[in-house]
Amino acid sequence: MAGTEGVAVFIGIDLAWKASNPSGGAVIREGRLIAQTGALGSNGEIVAFIAEHLSQKGGAVVAVDAPLRVPNETGSRPCDAALSAEWRRFHAGALPANRARLAEEGIVRGEALVASLVQRLRFAEAATIPRRSQARLVCEVFPHPAHVSLFGLEGILKYKRGRVAERRGEMARYQQLLRGLRSASPPLKGTKKLLTGVDVAELRGRGLKEYEDTLDAVTCAYVASYLWEHGPKAAMTYGSLAEGSILVPAGKNHNALKETAQG
Repeated sequence: MAGTEGVAVFIGIDLAWKASNPSGGAVIREGRLIAQTGALGSNGEIVAFIAEHLSQKGGAVVAVDAPLRVPNETGSRPCDAALSAEWRRFHAGALPANRARLAEEGIVRGEALVASLVQRLRFAEAATIPRRSQARLVCEVFPHPAHVSLFGLEGILKYKRGRVAERRGEMARYQQLLRGLRSASPPLKGTKKLLTGVDVAELRGRGLKEYEDTLDAVTCAYVASYLWEHGPKAAMTYGSLAEGSILVPAGKNHNALKETAQG
C-alpha cells in the first residue's frame, strides 16, 4: 500500500447505485486533494483505488454517497425519513432506499463494498467518527445537505437535473464553493487544477457526468476530513448502524435546523 506513514487519509466515493454506471473517487491527505476520478468501475476497482492510498499506519475515513446498509425490503430506511424531515425545506431530502429498488441478484452494492473493505482492508462500518481516530472507518454521507450545511446555502446546488445551461451554471458555482474551502477548517488545498482548470461550459454528455461525480467525491472526502477533525459534536447523525445511518456535517445551517425542530 502507498502513502505516508502515520498520516490520516480521507477518501470520498460517489458510488453509483448500479455497477454498470461509473463512480467518482477522491483522496485528501494533510489538507490537500491528491487524487480524483469520475470513472471508477466495479467494486473491485473501487477497493483497489482505496487500498492504493492507505497508509500502513494512521487513520482512514472512507465516506460514501450511497446506501451502505439496507435491511428493509420496501419503503424508506429510518435514516432517509429522518434526514428528509429536517432537510426537505432546503430541497435536500433523501431518496427512499430499499432492497426492492437497490438489490441486484439479492446484493446491495453499498453493502458489498463495505463487506470488502472490512474483509480485505480492516475497515469497520461507523455511524459516528471519533475525533482524530486512528481506526479505518467507512460511513455513509450525502452531498446535498452537506453543501447546504457547510456553505450556508438556502437550497441545494441544482447541478444534477434540468437544462444543461442551468446545470453548468450550478456546476460553476459548485467549483467556486469548493475553492472557498482553502481557508476553511479543515482546509482543502490542491484543487486549483480541478476547479479552475476546467471550463464547465465545454463539458458534454459523459464528460459532464464524470466531472459531476468527481466533485461529489471531493465533497465526500472533505466531509470525511471534517468529521474526523471536529468529532461527533460536529456531526448530525440520522438513523443507526443496524438500520442504516447518514452523517451530515453540522455547519453554517445547524442552528437554523435546531430552531426549526424546536419550533
